[in-house]
Amino acid sequence: MKRRNLLAGAGTGVAVTALGAPALAQGIREFRMVTDWPSNVPGTLDAAVQLAEAIQAATNGRLRIEVTPAGAVVRPFDTLDAVSAGVADMYHSADYYFESKSPGFAFFAAVPFGLTAQEHFAWVRYGGGQALWDALSAEHGIKPILCGSTGSQMGGWFTREITSTDGFRGLRYRMPGLGGEVLRRMSATVVNVAGGEIRPALRSGALDASEWVGPWADMALGLHEVANFYYYPGFHEPGTALTLGINIGIWESLAPSDRRLIEAIAAGEFSRSLAEFNANNAIWLARLREAGTVQIRRFDDALLRELLRQSRDVLAEAGSRDSHARLISASHRAFQGAIRNWSDIAERAFLNARGLD
Repeated sequence: MKRRNLLAGAGTGVAVTALGAPALAQGIREFRMVTDWPSNVPGTLDAAVQLAEAIQAATNGRLRIEVTPAGAVVRPFDTLDAVSAGVADMYHSADYYFESKSPGFAFFAAVPFGLTAQEHFAWVRYGGGQALWDALSAEHGIKPILCGSTGSQMGGWFTREITSTDGFRGLRYRMPGLGGEVLRRMSATVVNVAGGEIRPALRSGALDASEWVGPWADMALGLHEVANFYYYPGFHEPGTALTLGINIGIWESLAPSDRRLIEAIAAGEFSRSLAEFNANNAIWLARLREAGTVQIRRFDDALLRELLRQSRDVLAEAGSRDSHARLISASHRAFQGAIRNWSDIAERAFLNARGLD
């Protein structure tokens, strides 16, 4: 994709901020990070900013990163292309936005009925996921690093009640990633709009339903003001991971010690952001319940079983679409089968026991 076709508007500047001779002599480098996060929503853009600030602090100001919200430099969802083309130096996003390049990307963000946040981190770091991710992203000139998580997500906001699988027929539903393909097979009409466009689309009727993240971020967007039903669980995103994607030329130009430092900081930010989302989702869910203006509903078992059946077919097909996807899907499936045995007798068994009171 040509550089000029990626820019969101005129006067956006270039990827790396020009530095004077004194700064360069001191070894200071400045980079631009583009994101797919709107500026008026907590959690995601904040995570990008905190990551940038942590890198600057840890390097005593040698590495400085300018963070830009969605649309400021490049159009939403063009962030990987921008970094690949050198329009920007790094991106902060969720890799399922790039599944049109390969379905393999979706597995490194979230897939329907897939891995929880902690399981996902374990797969990437200790289950072979990182090497497969590196190989896929290298074809686009990117070094990918896990740098955040929103945790388990909600199923979404609906302007009308969903009582059966038939309720999805013709539903105009905003959902990215492979979850969107599952909805298509449920006869929904899938629309993928940027986060900042969800509220007006629900208000106008352009959307009948939309997922975003969870109570904290969703209510900041005002989605509780334009939809009366809030459904769970988020079958499509059981533990959504966020990515720091760095132009591979930039990455290779960094000293090995700086690379290790960035990886360590990103791992810390994964844990920090997950804790932040969990804490704030609990607070804002309580506020939503207290307000009593929205009905919080669980998808019924019959609907969840059908979503699970369709999800298995979607994942099987996505995982056979190209050579990278085949390797990634096989690794993901094998790891999920293994870790599920442990998760079932550890966390799930404990949570069930805790619920006996």
